[in-house]
Amino acid sequence: MNDDTIGLSRRKMLVGLGAVGVASAGAGLGTTAYFNDTESFEDNTLTAGELDLFVDYEASYDSDGAVENLADSAAGTQDGEPAGMFYDLDDVKPGDSGHVEFCFRIVDNPSYMWACGDLSQAENGMNEPEMAVDDTPDQGELGDAIEARLVYCERVDGEIVEGDEIVSGSLVDVVSAITDGAALDGEGVPGVAPGDQMEYSEVVEVDDGSYITGPCVCLFWEIPTAVGNEIQSDSLTMNFEFHAVQSRHNDGSANPCEPSVTTTTGTGFAKQEEFDTQQETSFARGRFGDNGPSGSWEVAVGPDVGSADTANYVWTPGSTVPFSYSYDGSGNASFALDGVNVASAIPAPSGKLGITTKADEATVSVANLALDLNGTPVSLNGPDAISASNDDDGSGREVTYLVFDTDAADVANAFTISGDVTVDVQGDYPGSEEGVAFDISVE
Repeated sequence: MNDDTIGLSRRKMLVGLGAVGVASAGAGLGTTAYFNDTESFEDNTLTAGELDLFVDYEASYDSDGAVENLADSAAGTQDGEPAGMFYDLDDVKPGDSGHVEFCFRIVDNPSYMWACGDLSQAENGMNEPEMAVDDTPDQGELGDAIEARLVYCERVDGEIVEGDEIVSGSLVDVVSAITDGAALDGEGVPGVAPGDQMEYSEVVEVDDGSYITGPCVCLFWEIPTAVGNEIQSDSLTMNFEFHAVQSRHNDGSANPCEPSVTTTTGTGFAKQEEFDTQQETSFARGRFGDNGPSGSWEVAVGPDVGSADTANYVWTPGSTVPFSYSYDGSGNASFALDGVNVASAIPAPSGKLGITTKADEATVSVANLALDLNGTPVSLNGPDAISASNDDDGSGREVTYLVFDTDAADVANAFTISGDVTVDVQGDYPGSEEGVAFDISVE
């Protein structure tokens, strides 16, 4: 056999063997190590974003030139603590009008916007012309006489352009509509229910960064010329508050304007420990007594013990029963204990509300406390229960309290305190003493 028969020259054979050798070498390396490469990601950080609300405000007043227009001085930006008085008018007359404009800048998260506010009025005495037409010497009428509109608005070339109306009526009606919180819509659509409103998400680029915004809100007001002497010397005070709540991971339904009241507990009588004058204008009491023919009472409400309206109640030791105390805003209070009701005229409340529990050879527990201010449930920022307990057969007793830190404005209108009470007495308790009871005290 020769080379030609095989078809390979010596040169070809050498080249072929070399190729096989190279291939073998490559295969050998592949079985001893993996191919690899490394890319590093270092100094990773998480930085929380910001949410800071700035409210730009501007106000005007038109008195037909009789009083200086406040457009230049009643304007600015609010950020942080509540702004002081920026709109102070002390001589308004029928025919006067004005506006207050609020615009929002949010840094730097899209947010749901909420508005809330309140209004209070004062009569400030009555002169002879007002007395001839006004038979409510303790109630101002200015806010009811002013016609008002709350609308979405924007500034175009320095001029206010009105959008859709949010609410209109008397100034009292308008402010009442947002007192418990009103959700503002990021597209300026009125009447949207909480949770259905659009977020404020419009991004505005400025020289030093950017901010997020949406529709402004404008309050327009006017005193009709037809209003008469009934508003003479009357005054009113308005407060406005705005909240921005991040929209990410949030459906917009949570109301940041929901009122809250701080509660605290302590030892002793609420009126003595917490009330400014250590006196109460009125009280209610649930007392564990004998419900017998001796004239004792177990349920009472009134300005004081001597003039209270009273009733009897058959207690079941260890049973939990409901109670409620209500003030109607017009000088009348009622107290209900497990269906037994009493009522009395009382002086106008002026401040804090307290619950005092007193236990002598017994345990008195008040729990699940709730407070409603003028028809609006409030959240309690603090304890919602209080109890006293004493098993000493001696003369001592334990007295504890819980106080609602309300003020005169909170309790000027109707309010209700409700909860549950449980009284458990020792078998040898005489049953006719005042040492086992819970009191509701009104400053």
